Amino acid sequence: MNITIIIPTYNEAAQIERLIHHLRKYTHAQILIANSPNTTDNTAELALAAGAEVLSCPRAGRAPQMNYAAGQTTADILYFIHADTLPPASFMDDIAQALEQGNDLGYFSYQFESKKTLLKFNSFFTRYDGLFAGGGDQTLFIHRAAFEQLGGFHDELRLMEDFDLVKRARRAGLKHCLIPKDALVSARKYDNNSWMRVNLVNLWVFLLFHCGVSSDRLCQTYRKLLQTD
Repeated sequence: MNITIIIPTYNEAAQIERLIHHLRKYTHAQILIANSPNTTDNTAELALAAGAEVLSCPRAGRAPQMNYAAGQTTADILYFIHADTLPPASFMDDIAQALEQGNDLGYFSYQFESKKTLLKFNSFFTRYDGLFAGGGDQTLFIHRAAFEQLGGFHDELRLMEDFDLVKRARRAGLKHCLIPKDALVSARKYDNNSWMRVNLVNLWVFLLFHCGVSSDRLCQTYRKLLQTD
């Protein structure tokens, strides 16, 4: 399977080595770090030392960074992973099987790296496909042909770029799947905010997104209501 793993980064020095070492246990695939031009830490140096290739992207933002990285590889399959997320150990076989079954794209369920009961409640629902499925925490694999058909991620989106791509894929009639094997996601957002606050803000921003509210307003709302650092 000709696959490239793409990881968008912005000041992810605390996370990136762990992810790359995790990936290298299970694959020899190309790993591209799509690093933000605004990064101020040593993410790039750590990623290179861990065995990844690093791209200095011309534009900041997850969507343009991931699009730029996709354009730097000829792989047939693109797999997008957030820097604070570890895919399941079987991810290569799972992706291969999903694609053999005719899917154009797909994503995994996830659990938080936390023992908090309320977060286990959140994780439980990621095993079900539907309106709230397809977020970046679930990681996303997609055929290059499908990615190009959709025009990639929308560069202007500062949030929800993954949901938007999956939403457009569904509208285009592309076949997709949710694999009920858990990626491991950082719970750092919940370390600085209450469970209730994070979930209410996520729901509010998600509803605004589906109502067509601008990306700038979504980002302003999110940052105003949540402590994200």
